[in-house]
Amino acid sequence: MTTQFIAIAETAAADGQITAEGILALRREGWGDGIITRAEAEALFALNAALNERSNEWVDFFVEAIGEFTLNGSEPRLQCSDEEAAWLIDQVDRDGRVESMAELETLVRILERAENTPDRLKNYVLCEVERAVLSGTGPTRCGGELSATHISAAECRIIRRVIFSAGGHGPAAVTRLDAEMLFRLKDETLAEENAAEWDDLFIDGVANYLKGFILPHAQVSHARKLELEAFIADNRANVGRFMGRVAREAPKVANHFGKVFGKKRPAGTDFAALATQGEKIDDFEKEWLDRMVEADGEVDELESRLIARLTAED
Repeated sequence: MTTQFIAIAETAAADGQITAEGILALRREGWGDGIITRAEAEALFALNAALNERSNEWVDFFVEAIGEFTLNGSEPRLQCSDEEAAWLIDQVDRDGRVESMAELETLVRILERAENTPDRLKNYVLCEVERAVLSGTGPTRCGGELSATHISAAECRIIRRVIFSAGGHGPAAVTRLDAEMLFRLKDETLAEENAAEWDDLFIDGVANYLKGFILPHAQVSHARKLELEAFIADNRANVGRFMGRVAREAPKVANHFGKVFGKKRPAGTDFAALATQGEKIDDFEKEWLDRMVEADGEVDELESRLIARLTAED
């Protein structure tokens, strides 16, 4: 299917436009064999760069296809390897910046869908979202406008999706890197008429970092996921072999096999205790907050509201 797919993409790129029929043809060719190949994905990037206008239908297809290749083009699914992350960054960054909303939406959507992504990709997306918010213009796929002069409602939605994404620095939790981005955006736009959603996003995001918690193993690495899937897929695995491994590795299991199975199972993770501990702002976090607030030499209104929220919750 790849040859026909690329031919359709190259023809549309030469014209500088893609019709609804052209998008449908790409869908048929791309998913005809159930996968999007790297050659097809690269043809889509080239086409996206050549388009004079990018319709909602095109953006939806582009985001879906590139995400499918990046996260499901190889095992394990919903994971992105270092090689795939490097390829994706190279494709997006060919001209030194995110070229279009289609590319920005693709990056954000990959972080949302992924179980985990390499730190290189996480950091890149965070930087590109910040740059898009401070310098971008034009419509977004999710409605609203990017603005170079203030933080729009559409940009608030993008930021919220990134900092709480499953494949970002912390699944459903804001990290220090996320919180520091929020502070930079606040400082850059403090005198602007930002969207009403921005105040709550800033306060919610920073408070989440200071009073939330992230499980140490909340994200499984690409290498570990491969190991687990290889074990499950190994058709030679059987109970006898597993028990033999236990006998070799468990302490004194060969002589006291019954005692192993008689032991009480260890207590599971106490999530309530972890949440309670996470709500306490430790010395490092206090020092960090003081440093961020004092960076510009004054306590602004948003910082005052943040401090009031944190104080009220203690």
